[in-house]
Amino acid sequence: MDKIYTAIGLMSGTSLDGVDVSLIQSDGNKEFSSILDRYFEYDKKLVQKILILRQKITDSEQLNRYIDDIIDLERKITLFHAEAVKETLLLSKFSVDLIGFHGQTIFHDPGKRISKQLGDGKLLSQLTKKKVIYNFRQNDLENGGQGAPLTPIFHNVLANKINKKFNLGFPLNFLNIGGISTITSTVDWKNLDRKLDNINAYDIGPGNCLIDEWIRKNSNKRFDKNGAIANSGIIDKLVLNQALENFEDNSNYEKSLDVNNFDIFFAKGLSLENGAATITNFTATLIANGMKYIHGLSQSTINKWLVCGGGRKNKYLLQSIKDSFKKIDMETIDQYEIDGDFVESQAFGYLAIRSYLELPITFPSTTRCQTPSMGGIIAKNF
Repeated sequence: MDKIYTAIGLMSGTSLDGVDVSLIQSDGNKEFSSILDRYFEYDKKLVQKILILRQKITDSEQLNRYIDDIIDLERKITLFHAEAVKETLLLSKFSVDLIGFHGQTIFHDPGKRISKQLGDGKLLSQLTKKKVIYNFRQNDLENGGQGAPLTPIFHNVLANKINKKFNLGFPLNFLNIGGISTITSTVDWKNLDRKLDNINAYDIGPGNCLIDEWIRKNSNKRFDKNGAIANSGIIDKLVLNQALENFEDNSNYEKSLDVNNFDIFFAKGLSLENGAATITNFTATLIANGMKYIHGLSQSTINKWLVCGGGRKNKYLLQSIKDSFKKIDMETIDQYEIDGDFVESQAFGYLAIRSYLELPITFPSTTRCQTPSMGGIIAKNF
């Protein structure tokens, strides 16, 4: 058996709610076990600063224009992550080898090979006295990839772990509904080619980003809990159909997506409830279209989907997806002994180990990179 490493994975998503922290063990290959998961909520002031900066930076030139703001906020975010790591370490008896530090995305433009995540890996290493792996996307971008999605190789680990116990079959499909929605079609390890290039993955559309933005701008809430607000509204079908008609076609799903690729302008003038219902159905339709696409590629009668990410808790959104994709067999991943809140943070612990071992984390079939690409930068600053 290969050496088992202990790693902490850190993920702060586009929903801007806080930081997920996962302590895991893995050999960076097939072996994986989850030890501890924790969530640390951002305070309101920090959320507001991230929102303001993200709204300012709409093109790569503004990364230079707002460099002082970026440096200041990056330090605050790194300090927050450091405290989260220290608190987690206090609860654990394990000696941690590595930390996988994703950081807070504020800009993503694969066309220009730029993806900016706020997070100072060297500072985090200094504060935690641990080796930190960060800047996971850049190698993929420089290799012609989209820089996203990064988690498919880990989804494949989970799929094989789940199938070993529950025998759901392959391809077992994953739908991750974060700020952006991504899909992965996984493969049995014994049928996996040497390049790991028959795991298929795509960014397919918005996840929580439009719904959350609508709720933040039209109420004192940060998100639509369980989809209750949307469920109390009425879909404006004229607005919905026009929005879908005007949406820039992404039918081949070759490009990764950012929250800046979408806006809620089409719902302007609708009530809080009707706007939430309409935007949620817009989101659901795009997700369902992406799921139909990958199902068609697999040419399989198996159509099992496991949903992870914060969006899986939005019951109205999930039902809307099912309504758009009638023959779907879709369940939350939690029903198979995996906590759907922490799949991405666990993934970055796993990706940190792969990066440390100089194993590829992205592949032509997951990010459209030219050849399998290595992971992040290793910082040891203690």
